[in-house]
Amino acid sequence: MLERVITAEANEHPQSEACVPWWSFSKTVLAAAALVLVSRRRIDLDGPIAGAPYTLRQLLQHTSGLPDYGPIPEYHAAVAAREQPWCVDELLRRANASTLLFKPGERFAYSNIGYLFVRQLIERVADANLNTALRALVFDPLGIEGAFVASTVEEFDRIVWRNARGYDPRWVYHGCVIGSLWWAAVFLHRLMHGELLGPEPKRAMLEPRPYDADGDPPPGYGLGVMCEDSARGRLAGHAGSGPGSTVVVFSFLDLTTPRTLAAAVDVDDPDTFPKLIEHLGTLV
Repeated sequence: MLERVITAEANEHPQSEACVPWWSFSKTVLAAAALVLVSRRRIDLDGPIAGAPYTLRQLLQHTSGLPDYGPIPEYHAAVAAREQPWCVDELLRRANASTLLFKPGERFAYSNIGYLFVRQLIERVADANLNTALRALVFDPLGIEGAFVASTVEEFDRIVWRNARGYDPRWVYHGCVIGSLWWAAVFLHRLMHGELLGPEPKRAMLEPRPYDADGDPPPGYGLGVMCEDSARGRLAGHAGSGPGSTVVVFSFLDLTTPRTLAAAVDVDDPDTFPKLIEHLGTLV
């Protein structure tokens, strides 16, 4: 598997080739956009969202109590059969999203539906579709080129791996960004080590909630970022996978000179994440 890995490191001259799906690294992009709106006082991070019992912080940190659509067998069957994506109302009905798994803030439970609601909030406040909103809020300010939210099979098929093409990105309900792996690394590096976010939003983003509420932090989940410990200090970033590929993008925060690397491969086995993260460690 590692023989087919594509790797990239953030630098001042990113390459534009090797377009890959960013999968759930898109959550980091959404979280950054949401925090920009928080900084502009357009959204309240800790106030209840109108008509909902949870806050934006809880959505971003997977502590809202919302269920996920990942465990739904019919979802995976429909994707494999290349059916048309369900409308949002149908997705929410099938996931029983109106019933929370627990009281918001009580514990951690990964939820793609939570990030669908983050997407809807960004679109509503920015008065724009997600692609336009992300371009204005984060991509242009960070100087990111070529990355966009794919909305058709034809757009998704720009990815480098032929075996993984043919997927309808609308099955990723929070939005699937695709773009160069190099630009993914640059995005995270400029987000972590630049000035798009002020000190307080960045601190909040990097404060991990343990995956196990009774465990010791980290590892855990911040606001749109996975926070890990390694032999080379703290890591922050995200991993993601979908049919036919996996991607990881992480910044090594505690090095004398911080470095941010990304890796992607054309497989989606469950054990791929830790292998790719370990692989990044060998490159530092």
